[in-house]
Amino acid sequence: MCGIVGLLIKADALRGRLGEWSAPMLDCMGDRGADSAGMAVFADDCGTGARRISLFLTNATPNDWESLIANLTDAFEGDAELFARGPHATLKTTIEPAQAVAFLREQSSQLRILGVGRSMEVYKDVGHPRTLIERYGLREVSGSHVVGHTRMATESAVSVAHSHPFTAGEDFCLVHNGSLSNPYSIRRRLERKGIAFETDNDTEAACRFLQWRLQSGDTLEAAIEKGFEELDGFYTLLIGTATRLVLVRDPFACKPAVAAETDDYVAISSEYRSLAHLPGIRDAHVFEPAPERIYSWTV
Repeated sequence: MCGIVGLLIKADALRGRLGEWSAPMLDCMGDRGADSAGMAVFADDCGTGARRISLFLTNATPNDWESLIANLTDAFEGDAELFARGPHATLKTTIEPAQAVAFLREQSSQLRILGVGRSMEVYKDVGHPRTLIERYGLREVSGSHVVGHTRMATESAVSVAHSHPFTAGEDFCLVHNGSLSNPYSIRRRLERKGIAFETDNDTEAACRFLQWRLQSGDTLEAAIEKGFEELDGFYTLLIGTATRLVLVRDPFACKPAVAAETDDYVAISSEYRSLAHLPGIRDAHVFEPAPERIYSWTV
């Protein structure tokens, strides 16, 4: 049992409320899983040629982060700024992403790359989501939309790496409530194509499968349709991209989901109670998403 949450702000003037509205949603879903939590925040594009790289370094000190960025800028040409808060940091850089990521992976076995994108920042940590919210100031974030998750571990380790959201490619993340029965066959198939995995979590298989289909030329809808054919098991998936929030459920809709839409926002959760604090919720269009149907909202 895990919890998923998503919030998309429709009006630009309300983007400053994103953290204020979404953090209580994530906190509430801690009852569905307090092993770990995560949130991907989508904000404005960080500029031509620049990327945001979200990082996690166990027991990091300010000196560790300063040394990391100094070594990076010595190794490559390009601008780089690093904003750190405890073990989490966001690196904003014009250094070519593949070079930067490869370099960072070599620096420490404890350094985790949580996500890469022009607009996406990813926060993940072990423990109750309230810990994540307080530690990283998630009530204060602003932007267009978020994708969040609270985890009750059932099939792999409790760690930052195994926490959701999972990411692949740029500005693409996925959270999952449920269990896949064929993640290892999908993994072996993708590994033969040169796609590397970082964990044994079943959700990573779904994330990398969909990203592989996108890189092969599919639209997101076409990739999901292939997912309906290939992903075996029970799932509610919530996907975030730079411009979209997308929700799908398996053909049996075994895992719960509820959506609420007003003129100001679209909110998604595993349970209605995590939406009850939202302004205008009494007048919202509230519905249970149908099985094997793609729901998509655009910023």
